[in-house]
Amino acid sequence: MLQLLHIENIAVIERADIELEDGLTVLSGETGAGKSIVIDSIGAVLGRRVSRDLVRSGAHKGFVSAVFTGLSPALAALLDELALSGDEPDTLHIQRQITADGKSTCRVNMKPVAASVLRQLAPYLIDIHGQNDGQKLLDEQHHIDYLDGYAGNEKLLAEYRPKYQALLALRREITALETGEQERLQRIDMLTFHKEEIEQAALQPDEDETLAQRKAYFDHAGRIAGALGEARLALSGDDEVGGACALLDQAADALAGLKEVSDAFDGLAEQAEEVRLLAADLRDSVCGRSDNLDFSPAEREWVEQRLDLIYRLKQKYGGTLTEIAAYHDKITAELETLQDSDNRRDELREQYRVQLAEAKALAAQITETRRAAAKRLEAEIVRELAELDMEKVKMRIAVHTGAKLGAHGFDTVTFEISVNPGEPEKPLSKVASGGELSRIMLALKNVLTAGEDVGMLIFDEIDTGVSGHAAQQIARKLSAIAKKKQTLCVTHLPQIAAMGDHHLRISKSVRDGRSYTDVSPMDRAHRVDEIARLLSGEAISEAARRNAEELLAAAGQGG
Repeated sequence: MLQLLHIENIAVIERADIELEDGLTVLSGETGAGKSIVIDSIGAVLGRRVSRDLVRSGAHKGFVSAVFTGLSPALAALLDELALSGDEPDTLHIQRQITADGKSTCRVNMKPVAASVLRQLAPYLIDIHGQNDGQKLLDEQHHIDYLDGYAGNEKLLAEYRPKYQALLALRREITALETGEQERLQRIDMLTFHKEEIEQAALQPDEDETLAQRKAYFDHAGRIAGALGEARLALSGDDEVGGACALLDQAADALAGLKEVSDAFDGLAEQAEEVRLLAADLRDSVCGRSDNLDFSPAEREWVEQRLDLIYRLKQKYGGTLTEIAAYHDKITAELETLQDSDNRRDELREQYRVQLAEAKALAAQITETRRAAAKRLEAEIVRELAELDMEKVKMRIAVHTGAKLGAHGFDTVTFEISVNPGEPEKPLSKVASGGELSRIMLALKNVLTAGEDVGMLIFDEIDTGVSGHAAQQIARKLSAIAKKKQTLCVTHLPQIAAMGDHHLRISKSVRDGRSYTDVSPMDRAHRVDEIARLLSGEAISEAARRNAEELLAAAGQGG
């Protein structure tokens, strides 16, 4: 149960400490006084999304904390599993701080946690029936969720849903293979052409650089031949002019002869011999190159064609030979995949067949549990509604089973009702008034939460569209529920306010130009005044007070 709620700098609440007890606590106050802020604050400690707008204007941060006691064994086990058990046995402390810039920090038993952890704990702590749940009940797509919750289908659905998603993924892949057959064949043709063109070129590493050098050789053939001829003439000479080598021979011979005269010329003679030999080597190399010049027009044409082929391949498949090779490897792998698609499609179809059978078996099992649960839930809701002044109501929870699988299996579910004798059951959205819808929602909530571990129920204005005897019946039902689970009800109805075991009033005042909301427990006298206000408005008459006294006495709150 929720024992203490502390609110600080949340909207118009500067500070409030709300102590809660077992039984039915009613919360009342003028419209706009701040009742919804209390519910929003409770939602914050349950991990619900919060906005920076929740922080009181001018404050740097807002803060909400809650103390829960009487923890269920399931909640205690979850806290142990999450390593969040506190020093106080059977007690849970939750704090949440919201800063003005929208950041949020959460703590469980003084240990920092993410908001998602609070949401994990929430189903064991409080179930809030908000003002929009009535509209949710009118939306038939949610009916199957209500039935599954009652049937306890969580484990079956947790097993079914991944299988259904896997089927959808397989179906998409198979369809893509089937519908893309023409595109697949066209791509195979294109990639095959690219692959063969690259392979036929038989490119070698660094071939483009080698060919470029060879082309440069051909492009400068005249200059090469001229330079070699001129060097040959200079070194070897001809019939008319002696070459450098002959002159160097003469110089070397002359200096060699001086060795007989004096040792002082030995160095010159050796130097001359060395130069003569070097010149002779140079002459032989020049003559060899000159004699072996190869300026084959056929080779030149082949080199140019080869370079042109490489240029075109670079333009199409990559700027370098390395990139062309990488592209070849890539399309080879893609071709293997594309050419193997027939086998892949057959493999996927077999996978689909097997998984479809498994999913259908699970869906059929879920259908059986829904049909069995639907009958029990119908009877329980009808019994609850009879206690809420709807004795003639007939309820049908229709489980429509199709042949095609969906996210929920084979089924769709609709809640149908007849509120008048002799009339057939029709969808809730077509026949239920606001007051009837409130009672149906209350009955459904009571049935669905009866076996749950949740420690507290909150009903935020369950009384919409209700008055008179129906209001009295709702009040009695809330009181009965509160005997099993701690219950908080935000109400505008005097009948419900009188039935409360405890009564809190939300009031708003203006002090020094600022709005302040206070949450105050009320004694007997103040309860009489508050119920009288709910009966007659701000101008409270003595008749209204007497009526309030009678309501409290009838509710067993005689003081």
